[in-house]
Amino acid sequence: MKYSQNGEQYHIGLKSGDVGEFVILPGDPKRCEKIAQYFDNAKLVGDRREFTTYTGYLDGVKVSVTSTGIGGASASIALEELANIGAKNFIRVGTCGGIDIDVKGGDIVIATGAVRMEGTSKEYAPIEFPAVADLDITNALIKAAKDLGHNYHTGIVQCKDSFYGQHNPESMPVGYELLNKWEAWKKLGCVASEMESAALFVAGSFRRVKVGSVFLAVANQEREKLNLENPVVHDTDKAIKTAIEAIKFLIKE
Repeated sequence: MKYSQNGEQYHIGLKSGDVGEFVILPGDPKRCEKIAQYFDNAKLVGDRREFTTYTGYLDGVKVSVTSTGIGGASASIALEELANIGAKNFIRVGTCGGIDIDVKGGDIVIATGAVRMEGTSKEYAPIEFPAVADLDITNALIKAAKDLGHNYHTGIVQCKDSFYGQHNPESMPVGYELLNKWEAWKKLGCVASEMESAALFVAGSFRRVKVGSVFLAVANQEREKLNLENPVVHDTDKAIKTAIEAIKFLIKE
């Protein structure tokens, strides 16, 4: 079956020339316009399903932002089709929940790798293959977070397919497994939980493109359990600015 017509990708509805080599990947389509405001001469170039795309310029270089929806399945579709039309560097920008008690709501989390507790990456690679962020993009994100003065954390993030499996595991038929694994992730030093990075890192390895991830920590359920201060923050602007500055640094390099 042919999945494109006249070079237009089947799901995102874009073709070669529509996007830059650098693409920011938020989940929420409504977040794309907010991110595009940091671009010069940004234009809406695609709006199909959960995939909204704006393209503009940073420091004279064409860049884009494409939303992916929630979860690894749709995120990997976006990465595959964007790679087909020339994108080479991807930064996932989104939200996460803290696992390590040092991670507070409002902090920035930069993923160095991801736990493959989701389904999409297993259809790309055997489970023994690691989900690892690109080193150049990760280092650029760290530099950006430092330069912007953000409180940030780096480390392994846990990726899952069920949001409520994390937040209400006792109600699930396999709650015994979810609870036991959650304790394992805590003991292993996972910094946060989210839903897309594992699939993006593994799909990126397969497609030979560079992928990194930066998140706003919304809150931390482990801090709440311990009656520690647990601010709840939803404004993703710090994570967005970190990604923008990282791309500018990579462009200069």
